Amino acid sequence: MMLKRTFGSKIIIHGIVACFVAVTALYSPSFAQDNSALNRLTKRDELFGWEAVGRLDIHRKGTCTGVLIAKDLVLTAAHCVVSGKPVKPESLTFKAGYRDGVSIAERSVARFVIHARYDPNDPSGYRRAQSDIALLQLDQPVSTGVIDPFVVDYPSSNGKTISVVSYARNRNEALSWQRSCSILGKRDGLIAFDCDVTFGSSGAPVFEKTGLRVRVISLVSRGTRNENGVIAVGMELPKLVNDLKRALRSGRGVIESETSVSPTPQVRNGLPKSGDSSAKFLKP
Repeated sequence: MMLKRTFGSKIIIHGIVACFVAVTALYSPSFAQDNSALNRLTKRDELFGWEAVGRLDIHRKGTCTGVLIAKDLVLTAAHCVVSGKPVKPESLTFKAGYRDGVSIAERSVARFVIHARYDPNDPSGYRRAQSDIALLQLDQPVSTGVIDPFVVDYPSSNGKTISVVSYARNRNEALSWQRSCSILGKRDGLIAFDCDVTFGSSGAPVFEKTGLRVRVISLVSRGTRNENGVIAVGMELPKLVNDLKRALRSGRGVIESETSVSPTPQVRNGLPKSGDSSAKFLKP
């Protein structure tokens, strides 16, 4: 998330305000902040259930957060893999459950596709946030006996409490989990929330738990912090994910690695079943 700002100022990049015009109208400036603290997931047993979230390393450019939604498919923010032009897939490495130099599974990226509506030059930033999503295909699948990927879904109609698991600035050596934060509003395919995201949290999955089921309902696209607290925004996922899967099957808009043979796409119609089932950090 490329916010050029300091916590003590109101300086933000051009267009970020426009991203929140619609969603901030949905709640009061004095919104409640019933937020839990961040929890660093350092020990192996603390990672249990979150292994499908990983750090996406971008050679010489930084890192993002990504999340497995199938055994060979990773979701992340589009701006993580576009820097003026798309990065080369061979420069990307996904490290599932990465913590302090150790990964549960590590894979190279064979190819990826950015949503067709994503426009990194959109002056308003609004449409950019709506489609700030990319689907990465790994060069080898991750066994579901090792990691169980997540299902993507819409937020429930009455759901308000969510959580975020991410790598971010000053904490990108291990996952941090905020177990409780809130949806502030939804409009035009965007979701606003008050989770503790910071510079480096783009691409992080936003989770909602219904009963025993945990689903990914959004990815962090961008955010800002002001006197009222944190405001972040992400996109609704299901339609965008299906668009990306269709593009991956057809090859339309797919960025291929120059150094590896592309695997056969393991993509089905619809959303992944549970059984099959970032935030960009710029180095100083």
